Amino acid sequence: NWVRSNFTQKIEAYNKNVPENLKMMIDFTTDTLSSKTSHSAVNHDIACLFVNDTADKSAILGMSNAGIKMIAMRCAGFDRVDCETAKTLGITVARVPSYSPYAVAEHGIALLLSLNRKLYKAIPRVNDFNFALDGLIGFDMHGKTVGVIGTGQIGVCLCNILIGFGVKLLCYDIRVNEDLCNRGAEYKDIDYLWANCDVIFLMTPLFPSTYHIFNDSVLSKLKKGMLLINTSRGGLIDTVALIKGLKSGVVGGAGLDVYENEAGYFFRDCSDTVLADDKLVQLLSFNNVVLTAHQAFFTQDAIDNIVDTTIENIKLFIQGKTCQK
Repeated sequence: NWVRSNFTQKIEAYNKNVPENLKMMIDFTTDTLSSKTSHSAVNHDIACLFVNDTADKSAILGMSNAGIKMIAMRCAGFDRVDCETAKTLGITVARVPSYSPYAVAEHGIALLLSLNRKLYKAIPRVNDFNFALDGLIGFDMHGKTVGVIGTGQIGVCLCNILIGFGVKLLCYDIRVNEDLCNRGAEYKDIDYLWANCDVIFLMTPLFPSTYHIFNDSVLSKLKKGMLLINTSRGGLIDTVALIKGLKSGVVGGAGLDVYENEAGYFFRDCSDTVLADDKLVQLLSFNNVVLTAHQAFFTQDAIDNIVDTTIENIKLFIQGKTCQK
């Protein structure tokens, strides 16, 4: 897979150009980290984790007992890492704070266009020689009101793309980006976005304060038929509320790259198994939901940045220097 092939190639190249004390050896496992799999860390100094690995207190204790001294996240998010426990145990936590905000922003646009212009329906139809246009009508993005909740690096990239569509751009964030304002964006309170936007993008990190930011209480505030796009974190959306909104028609469609209970399914081939997650099965039953399996980051440019930064973080740790946190 991409992890094994890209890391192996880059580490082999890295080891050719550094002294013996900075060389790295890497082993791979298909296990997702949990308290039950932390024993895999035995005989290793560093654990390299991804977005759906659960580095909670028990898992970190297990890794600490196994001798782990550093957790190197190969992603930006660290909401599944108990950083306080790691700090108490003297384990360094590093991440890749920015790998390609363009990749994630562009995927959000791809989800929107697929959902709006019914590409997910049109392509299979044409492949079956069905050239009818029934049920494929969408709407012009130009002139529509689009909301972006979260204008960090990825959110700003997304806004720059949306400005090119000629939308009325509304933003919500605890910090106002003056450059976006100068380009025509308006910052409003979040309830104003819920009530007035034809499309809303969730681009905020997952914190306790943003967990289920889209919930049952939001449904009555929404502009009927709005489209919801999420390429950030699954936990931003209360799936039960989203299903209720889709059933009622208040939510006209959802383009999702993340799901709040994705950890047991995403990044795996589950095509020969029965999905036990009823909410996920129900989401996939809607003909106005486009779901991809957390692939927004997945461009070669982003992978190169992820691998290079992760290797650099490990090198800095070996040298006793500060990593990217």
